[in-house]
Amino acid sequence: QVQLVESGGGLVQPGGSLRLSCAASGSIFRFLAMGWYRQAPGKQRELVATISTGGNTNYADSVKGRFTISRDNAKYTVYLEMNSLKSEDTAVYYCNAKWGVRDSWGQGTQVTVSS
Repeated sequence: QVQLVESGGGLVQPGGSLRLSCAASGSIFRFLAMGWYRQAPGKQRELVATISTGGNTNYADSVKGRFTISRDNAKYTVYLEMNSLKSEDTAVYYCNAKWGVRDSWGQGTQVTVSS
C-alpha cells in the first residue's frame, strides 16, 4: 500500500497562486502514475491533472494553461502549481497514485479561492 500526504492548500484571492505537494511513501514512486483530483461541495470528484511515470501530462480543460503538474522522483513527490486561481477552483484536492490495477488516495487538502 502506498501512503500519500498532501500539503499546500489554503485560502487565496482570485488571481492568486498556490502550490500543492503530495509526498508518497516507498521507493516505488518512480513506477507510479500520479494524479490530482478535486471535489467541490455537492459535486462529484473530478480529474484535474495526471502525470505518467515517463513525465507525460494530461489536464482537465478547465485548468489548461493555469495549472502545472510535475514530479520529483528523488523526493517521492508530485506537485500541482496553480496560477490565476478562480472561485470555481475551490475544492478539496486529492492526490492519487496508480500502479497496475491498484490505486491509493491521500486525505485531501482544502483550497479556497475567495476575496
